[in-house]
Amino acid sequence: MPTLPDFKLETYFSRWEFSARYHLTASDAQTMAVSSLLELADEDGRRRWETLALGYTETRGLPALREEIAGTYDVVVPEDVLCFAGAEEAIYLAMHALLEPGDHAVVLTPNYQAAETIPLSLGEVTGVALVAESNWSLDVDAIEAALRPNTKLVSVNFPNNPTGAVPELDAWLRLVRLCDERGITLFSDEVYRGLELDRPSLPQAADLSETALSLNVMSKAYGLPGLRIGWIACRDRALLDKLERAKHYTSICNSAPSEILALIGLRARDRLLERNRGIVAANLPLFEEFFSNYPDLFEFARPQGGCVCYPRYLGADGVEAMCTDLVEQAGVLLLPSSIYRSELTETPTDRFRIGVGRLAPEEALAEWSTWLDKRR
Repeated sequence: MPTLPDFKLETYFSRWEFSARYHLTASDAQTMAVSSLLELADEDGRRRWETLALGYTETRGLPALREEIAGTYDVVVPEDVLCFAGAEEAIYLAMHALLEPGDHAVVLTPNYQAAETIPLSLGEVTGVALVAESNWSLDVDAIEAALRPNTKLVSVNFPNNPTGAVPELDAWLRLVRLCDERGITLFSDEVYRGLELDRPSLPQAADLSETALSLNVMSKAYGLPGLRIGWIACRDRALLDKLERAKHYTSICNSAPSEILALIGLRARDRLLERNRGIVAANLPLFEEFFSNYPDLFEFARPQGGCVCYPRYLGADGVEAMCTDLVEQAGVLLLPSSIYRSELTETPTDRFRIGVGRLAPEEALAEWSTWLDKRR
């Protein structure tokens, strides 16, 4: 098996995520207690929870859960869904199922590191960067120019982590058509879908294409990362069979309690997403006010979707030093741009990720402000 590099984000979080006083770079929406989630359960969900036996579960996922997942799509049916232990297992196995020696992949940057390093461990990869100068827009022409006769995969993530970018519908549909016309599989990470505030969600790739894969998870937009329930939707049943066999070598099956809690959450998805969009909407003015107080230090634009974004730091000390000093001296955790440095494309070195989906960021912003004022 190829040796993968350190997962920079997870290594950084291992040091700081649970020791920093203020987690201001969280990638997920605000979570809730199990008791609060159970209050949202319908009669069937509560009965399933109260009578749950802690045995093995089906590799593809609880049938009722897969049915509920399919209900979040327009065309996908339960037989087109395969559940995983979170999104990372799905990414890892999908890349191994889709790519063979001699294949070429195109990966959008910046991105979640696994989307880049796993394909790189398997073959040749070309990166195509979002266009930072035009609000992180999708350059379909650049993707088309990067394609080769042996290109098997194009991997994208929208709403994007870390930028919060969402492409225009025309560009998105053109990308899907391009992949279909060239016989290339589109892998679409859609884990932040549903947290758009001022625009509709993009149509999901698996609904638009018979061969595309749509990745989602309970962790991000739904705010339930502790469940470790993710899934891939794809209408290519042969590929799903291949992924199921690959899963036999990893998690085998999902946690039975997590499947029931995920079922409850998905049945209440409209309320969960409305709640989490409300948190983002309430937080954004607080962040905008904070950054407006320091126009010489920051450039900030609200995310087009999701609950993370990627402001620019203008200070002379540089973003790496700022993030390190801030967490060590004030206990406020951010993710510097080095975490998102790509081997494939030039990536900005003056950015940092913030999360806007958690409740009550005021105290963290006040600590950050005090720290900045002391340094002036």
